[in-house]
Parts: sequence; C-alpha cells; structure tokens
Amino acid sequence: MAPWRRLADGGQLNVFLGAVVTLIALWHMRGQVQPGLSFHLLDVTVVTLMFGWSMAIIAASLALVAVSLNAGYGWQGYLISFLTVVLLPITLSQVSLVLVRSWLPKHFFVYVLDNGFLTAWIVGYASGYLAMHLLVLSGAYTMAELSLTIMPFFPLMFFPEALVNGWIITMLVAFYPAWVHSFSDEQYIHGK
Repeated sequence: MAPWRRLADGGQLNVFLGAVVTLIALWHMRGQVQPGLSFHLLDVTVVTLMFGWSMAIIAASLALVAVSLNAGYGWQGYLISFLTVVLLPITLSQVSLVLVRSWLPKHFFVYVLDNGFLTAWIVGYASGYLAMHLLVLSGAYTMAELSLTIMPFFPLMFFPEALVNGWIITMLVAFYPAWVHSFSDEQYIHGK
C-alpha cells in the first residue's frame, strides 16, 4: 500500500510533484539513436530512494502518462514503456536497496555509491537489454542489427545515468535528507 500520509508531512507533496515534473522533463529530452530508437535518462533510481517502491511506481506512471499524451505517442506503446522505463528499473532499484542494506555496512559513502551510482548503472543496462529484446521479439529489429548499432554504445548511454542519479542522490542526502525516505542520518552518519 502506498504511504499517502507521508505526502501530507512538511511539503512532501510538493517534493513528490516536483519529482514527477522532473521525470517528465528528463523523459522529453531524448537522443535519437536511429529511427524508432531513442535514449533518455531514467532517473527512477533517485525517485525510488526518495519515496519507496509504491510511490515511485505512481510518480513514474504519472510522468509516463504525461509524456505519452504530450509527445503524441498514443497508448499503443504504453505497456511496453511501463515495463522498460517504470516497473523493471524501479523494482531493481528497490531490490538493490534491500541487498545493500542487508549485506554492506551502513555508511554514507556505501549508501551513495552503491544505491546511487552503481544501482543506476545496473538499472540502465537492464532496462536497455529488456527494451532491446522486446524490439527483437516484436520483429522491428534483429539481434544482429542491434548488436552492431546499439550495444556498443551501452557504456556511453548508461554512464550518464549513473552519474546523474549518483549526483542527485548525493546532493539530496547532503542538503535535504528529509526528502529521501530510504536515508537516515542516525544509520548512515552518526557514530561513523
């Protein structure tokens, strides 16, 4: 169940709506790779760390609806986009957060580097591979075509994803830790 009550606390609704608007803006900035293929930053790792799995799904779904309506994509590709841009990346971000919390020491740099930078990089790759395989299954492209035209550029495409998510989460936990639901000063800073 989504923690709706938290949105009523101290301006959290404004933070939530700001995150939705940020996702809309980021998802409108696309780099065209070839006809029918474009790349944009996901930034859902930060949203997951800020609000948790359920609220991140809601925020990203709202952003995807806005992008679909505004860009004129229609509803044909909404489910595929939901799987590749919302559900898989947010779920992987949440799983990574749980694994980092249970296996690694609770330290500020562990939180930022693993949950921000590394998780965003892995999530970007997973989302890219899922999108690639769905394109192959649909018959739009062959795996040989995508292996030659897209896969060599994956490191260039997902390094910025890791940097942007890592920088944003670092700034948020440094200056606005109350905005990040998964971060606690007592756990990650005090006594370290």
